[in-house]
Amino acid sequence: MSNRIETVTESPADVVRGLYDALGKGDVPGVLAKLAPQVIVDEPSQLPYGGVHQGREVFVQSILGAMMGYADVAITDAEVFEGPAGVVGTLTGTLTAHTTGERFPLTMVEIHQVEDGMVRKIDVFTKNPHELAAFYTRAEAGTR
Repeated sequence: MSNRIETVTESPADVVRGLYDALGKGDVPGVLAKLAPQVIVDEPSQLPYGGVHQGREVFVQSILGAMMGYADVAITDAEVFEGPAGVVGTLTGTLTAHTTGERFPLTMVEIHQVEDGMVRKIDVFTKNPHELAAFYTRAEAGTR
């Protein structure tokens, strides 16, 4: 019998898969567990929560809080690809405005830098940032 303890480490792709799984379930503690304390998230500037954000708490308040404050978020598909430059994730889903019920198809591509089992940086690219920003404006105003 061996007293050796084996540590199983997640691959960078598995870390991002775990992040997406937690996001899909609305599991904020699970999301936070995958993010480095000083994570940097760079969102398209056209969005109400656009710009560079640093820190887990800022991510939850500024990005998740804004997204979920305007709409219900349903992630319908997530794919993760690992390569030498990092991990690329694609997310598709639907946003449904709280105020109007308007549905908006969401497509995002994210580039993740993962170190020591945590996401350190996320660059976010949306397929249609201007249309997404307009959706948020309508959701906030309660108009279609």
